Amino acid sequence: MNVLSLSWRLLRARPLAALLNLLLLTLGLASVAFVIVVGAQVERSFTRDLAGIDLVVGAKGSPLQLILAGVFQIDVPPGNVPLSEVQALQAHPMVAQLVPLSMGDSFRGLRIVGTTPAYLELFGLEPARGEPNWRPMQALLGAEAAEATGLVPGQRFVGQHGLGGGGHAHGDTPYTVAAVLARCGCVADRLVLTSLESVWQVHEDSTAVDEEDRRALQAEREVTMALVRYRTPLAAVTLPRLVNASTSMQAAAPAIEVTRLLRLLGVGAEVLRGVGAVLLASAALSVFIALWHAVRERRADLAMLRLLGAGPARVAALVVCEAFWLAAIACALGLAVAHAGVALIGSQLAARQSLPLSGAVWLPQEGWVLLLAFAVALLAAAVPAISAYRLDVARLLERD
Repeated sequence: MNVLSLSWRLLRARPLAALLNLLLLTLGLASVAFVIVVGAQVERSFTRDLAGIDLVVGAKGSPLQLILAGVFQIDVPPGNVPLSEVQALQAHPMVAQLVPLSMGDSFRGLRIVGTTPAYLELFGLEPARGEPNWRPMQALLGAEAAEATGLVPGQRFVGQHGLGGGGHAHGDTPYTVAAVLARCGCVADRLVLTSLESVWQVHEDSTAVDEEDRRALQAEREVTMALVRYRTPLAAVTLPRLVNASTSMQAAAPAIEVTRLLRLLGVGAEVLRGVGAVLLASAALSVFIALWHAVRERRADLAMLRLLGAGPARVAALVVCEAFWLAAIACALGLAVAHAGVALIGSQLAARQSLPLSGAVWLPQEGWVLLLAFAVALLAAAVPAISAYRLDVARLLERD
């Protein structure tokens, strides 16, 4: 007797119960897999983008807002800070590197970020086409930005006021694409980088009414924020306090703020895990009831199998295999649903130039979903399988 094929036929003989059990198992496993895939990608993205950044300095406001806007480019910065204060901080002996950022414009929803060549060094960026040029009104496109816009080195484009697009176009000061950067898998992939002078020039040209007004604007130049690397570990204790107490700026430690953010996200993940656990418990109970009733209804058939030579263990294996068929199908469907959900959310986030999520990423941790599916199936099938194992053939034949 082929246990696998026979258990499959027994499962198909009760299609309504099988579909209900399959639905509950699939939803529960999909919830667990979704949390695993999204959690791993978000954590990896945060870790990758924060590499080498010890402190973010910007206008006073929410520290988490500084991190989200300055490092991950998914929030609006709280304001600008004087260039003179940033330059003074750069000269501090505890600062090994300071990378200024100036934001406020965009192109087709992609953020235009004014910075220095140190930004390329910070993220290890290399050109894929063209050569980096930091002269005013030259732009470097991240890999995803280049794909989204179709721009190549030598072409020109006009930025728009505002980070979300749709603002006033700076038509008198177009940018020229100098290079397209190689894909790094980091935040820079979805940015348009240019020099600080480019950002200043765009806004000074659009607001200055005469040369005297232009000189006044140049004397009051600002940047949005700065990314800082410490020279010594002691700076982690003294530098943030110094910035917060003696300047008009605010210092935010990425490690602390991201830990808080992940804790907040963890609450949602725990809720989703809880929903998955409830669904799996319901599925286990439903499978147990279905198999228990199936064993009771099929006692005559099982007794006939025993008479034909099937041992008690093989009859019990039929029940277990029936549950395992459900687990295998539900696991495949659950993983498919989870990855489809991640892909759907990832496409929505990509349209908003937010955190990258991909449904095509498969993780070794997803193997736990398979183990969980078979553990639930085994737990649900244990009592019905024991009942089938202990089936009294002689008594059943006497009744007949």
